[in-house]
Amino acid sequence: MKKILIAIIALATISCGTQKTAQDNSTKPVKETVNTPELKKAPEPEKSLAQKVNGHLLGKATKADLMNNPYNSWFNSRYDAYQVDSSIAQEIGTYMKDVDVRLYMGTWCGDSKRETPMFYKLMEEAGVSESKITLITVDRSKSKPVDLVEGYNVVRVPTIIFYRDGQELGRYVERPRESLEKDILKIVSGQEYKHSYQN
Repeated sequence: MKKILIAIIALATISCGTQKTAQDNSTKPVKETVNTPELKKAPEPEKSLAQKVNGHLLGKATKADLMNNPYNSWFNSRYDAYQVDSSIAQEIGTYMKDVDVRLYMGTWCGDSKRETPMFYKLMEEAGVSESKITLITVDRSKSKPVDLVEGYNVVRVPTIIFYRDGQELGRYVERPRESLEKDILKIVSGQEYKHSYQN
């Protein structure tokens, strides 16, 4: 008799627990998992902050880094002095809405010191947000920081690479063929363009 009573109590306990779980499950909405593909964008660099190495920046930097000591001695004066061709800058702005930029430069490099301030002033005049520009400062060999340089074929600096929908549109390398504005307009508008070291 004891065994029968224990079996009945156990059965009642199990059935009550099951019944309650079934009731709880029936009142909860079912969540559906949907896998959506990620949209491709220009390659994002690793989260790396610029460090000073032997007095030069190395890593992901910002325009503000260049506007501060000791880099402001060359950046600010060249930025302020540069006269942007406003009509071409406006035209560039119309093409830059869906364009991302990777700017490779060296704070040790004369060409970078000349072109980088002018590039930032042009982008400002064109209405391009700084958030669309990834500034990467490199060492003299242009091989470090490895995680930000590897695979981008940076041979000379500055190298400014323009992307639309993750695809490279073209690159501006070291100096213009015509002018900074005209070269960049050709790149972002899809015109035929060869940088200074292409034949």
